[in-house]
Amino acid sequence: MPVESAPRVRLATDSDRERWNDFVDSAAGAEIYHLFEWRHLLEDVFGHNCHYLLAESRDGRVVGVLPVSEISSLLFGRFFVSIPYFNYCGVLAESSTARDVLVGTVCDIANEARADHVEFRHRDGIKLDLPFRTDKVAMQLSLPSDADALWKQFSSKLRAQIRRPRKEGARCIEGGAELLDDFYVVFARNMRDLGTPVFPRTMFARMLQLFPDAARVFVVYLGDTPAAAGITVGYRGLLEIPVASSLREYNRQAVNMLLYWSVLEYGIRERYKVFDFGRSTVDSGPHRFKKQWGAEPGPLGWYYWLRQGNSLPQLNPSNPKFRLARAMWQRLPVRVATILGPRVVRYLA
Repeated sequence: MPVESAPRVRLATDSDRERWNDFVDSAAGAEIYHLFEWRHLLEDVFGHNCHYLLAESRDGRVVGVLPVSEISSLLFGRFFVSIPYFNYCGVLAESSTARDVLVGTVCDIANEARADHVEFRHRDGIKLDLPFRTDKVAMQLSLPSDADALWKQFSSKLRAQIRRPRKEGARCIEGGAELLDDFYVVFARNMRDLGTPVFPRTMFARMLQLFPDAARVFVVYLGDTPAAAGITVGYRGLLEIPVASSLREYNRQAVNMLLYWSVLEYGIRERYKVFDFGRSTVDSGPHRFKKQWGAEPGPLGWYYWLRQGNSLPQLNPSNPKFRLARAMWQRLPVRVATILGPRVVRYLA
């Protein structure tokens, strides 16, 4: 049997966007975050140096892609992520040879840049010969063909929780950029309350601009007051909610339950097959919240190239080392936290 020749790997340019996306659209295991447009968001909004690697066969076919962002700061050092701020991306290739060449190329770039690590954010199924962590799981719910069938799967307690906000006069509106201001009021306030730096509003505006058909905004109102909100993205039968928030003073009205039910109804109406609640630590509060909807855990395979002597990174707000910083952040006025947040969160990935 002939030995497969190694593909040529180079940095993609804007002129490669169509070929890149054509490969992603046809590749098994592709995520919406593999699409080339995210490069513009990461560069324009966060100012990151992006390395979008394209693997080509001898006859010029695209056989693999690997989008990576380089992040550097005095506090957290230099590291590479594929890709930051979202749960799933990593290497996408039609063969193990193309996969290994792409991964090796990024590791070489990171080593030359004196980076501390490279993080490849995969779902389970892609195996790399690198250290990995499995402390997080992806929580996913298979969607039936109609909302009534899903409703009947819920416990009586869950159905009562969903009904409660409507009895309180709450309503959920689904739309686009016209809802972004109300979404961001809820999101920024909730992030401050959690002690977590907030993403800039421009990030979500860019998402809606780049993916007008895939991204939607949901806002739950009590009267005219936005009380809960989220943004969804959909791709190839999977609907995901990468960001969702609700205000603590409306917890009694269970506005977050109406938010998630409205998103699920939308997903079924738009014929999505799976709803992704996002990643969670097993047995945590968010994990239990997602599990009550019937979501099942799926393992994640986050792999790491590490500079010699380094351990697996913990550059996220849940790191116990950041406990004091979170407590201090919670004391900031919302306006101040909203101004400072985007300047900090860009380095957390």
